[in-house]
Amino acid sequence: MHTNYYFLRQLAPALTEQLRGYRVASCFSQEKDELVLGLLNETGAEFWLKAQLGAAFPALALPEAFHRARQNSVDLLPELLGRTVASVVVWPQDRVLQINFIEDAATLAFKLYGPRPNAIFRAAPGVPAQLFHQRYATDADLTPAPAAEASPAIGATGKLPPALADLPARYLREQRGYDPAPAEVKQRLAQELQVELENPPHYYLIYLDGRTRLSLVPLGEILETLPGTDPIGALRRFVPLALARRALETERRQLHQLLTRRAEEASTSAHLASQRLHALAHEAGYRHRADLIMANLHAIAPGASQVEIVDFYTNEPVVIKLKPLEKPQRMAENLYRKAKNQQIEERQLQARVATRETEALQALELLEELEAQPALAELRGLRAWRKQHALDPSPASAKASSELPFKVFEDQGFTILVGRNAQNNDLLTQKYAHKDDLWLHAKDVSGSHVVIRHRAGQPVPEPVVEHAAQLAGWYSRRQHDSLCPVTVTPKKFVRKPKGALPGQVLVERERVVLVVPANPFEK
Repeated sequence: MHTNYYFLRQLAPALTEQLRGYRVASCFSQEKDELVLGLLNETGAEFWLKAQLGAAFPALALPEAFHRARQNSVDLLPELLGRTVASVVVWPQDRVLQINFIEDAATLAFKLYGPRPNAIFRAAPGVPAQLFHQRYATDADLTPAPAAEASPAIGATGKLPPALADLPARYLREQRGYDPAPAEVKQRLAQELQVELENPPHYYLIYLDGRTRLSLVPLGEILETLPGTDPIGALRRFVPLALARRALETERRQLHQLLTRRAEEASTSAHLASQRLHALAHEAGYRHRADLIMANLHAIAPGASQVEIVDFYTNEPVVIKLKPLEKPQRMAENLYRKAKNQQIEERQLQARVATRETEALQALELLEELEAQPALAELRGLRAWRKQHALDPSPASAKASSELPFKVFEDQGFTILVGRNAQNNDLLTQKYAHKDDLWLHAKDVSGSHVVIRHRAGQPVPEPVVEHAAQLAGWYSRRQHDSLCPVTVTPKKFVRKPKGALPGQVLVERERVVLVVPANPFEK
């Protein structure tokens, strides 16, 4: 309910009282789906608002302190800076919290819809809106519903309004006997609950259906009860707790899947090895056949394809197939060699069965420990336990992930990456390259994408650009030209149009350098 209308209508006046007169000092983002506002008042007091606008967990966090990262941080909404907060309001019966500013009647609305959250800034009434998530273009036309439409007579139609959905509606049905009640009783129950929601005595942090939630009604497992007079404090307590518990549940689920998979793979491997051992133990071995051949050399005619003899182990007649072009002694020698290899295989299979059965048992024991130990119900304890039992990603995996699938060159401390083919070019440009990296490509011909990795505070020297441009020319169709024009631009000006073939991109801004195609790093 941290995004529900009835909580936001408590939060809005509390934020108005807190923020009136504060000026926006900074507006930036340093993580995906995050918008951070830093506000200051005349005395220099800070207030931070962090809007988390991801579909999985939209929320307004109000950290008491915040430290902006020096890297991977980008300023947003420059027209918002310096504006003074006049008030904070909630749209009627909606999940939209809006900050109103004194200057030009500007507004910043946080749309907290679960699947499509967004931030919408208008520098003045009637001007085009600026959206945090550009993909939700229709949000530019979003406006509050008229009060008459937004506030129907609650319960009068027999259906609960959207603003009363989810937890309050469930509370009505499970604890107030709403569903079987007559229509007039339903309306009375809904109206009584609405009065409680408009003036909640408490906020509850609850655990329900595998999720940690903020609720205005007591429901599920109650983790904490907070005073209903402090919505800011309730939000500050809830968001870090919910994020920590989400991380805990995610890591527990990942560990459970990992251990289950390990147990199943080890059990399957042990079973297959046991089956192979059983087959080897119950079939006539190579040594057995070799002994019979050597004992009956006198009975084998030259060039025979088979021989029927009496097995002196079982005293039964058997037929042994032979190779007409190979001497029986030579065939017996090969069978003795195979028998030796078979013994080695049997020892290896026995060791594999023992090892894999031990691994399966250890994984099952760890699964039981994961479910039973109280200390593992906390994120810190879980991570310490995971590290203790070497359940972190393996160093080999980490090393493999750090090895780049491109041609890699080093020049004056700068890393130059060169794509290997069209698909690899896409991987380099779309996945690996940062927006501040330099991107190069031989002009007007097919060829490798080349990227010079950005180093904070260090412009790329021209000799490095020239060497990278030579590589771009060398790994292109202009390899044998006397001079090659090469496009050079920051990666942020390179985009891939929808439907383009692998390796195809559009460059919005560029400069061109002329170089002799070569690989300057070859000895």
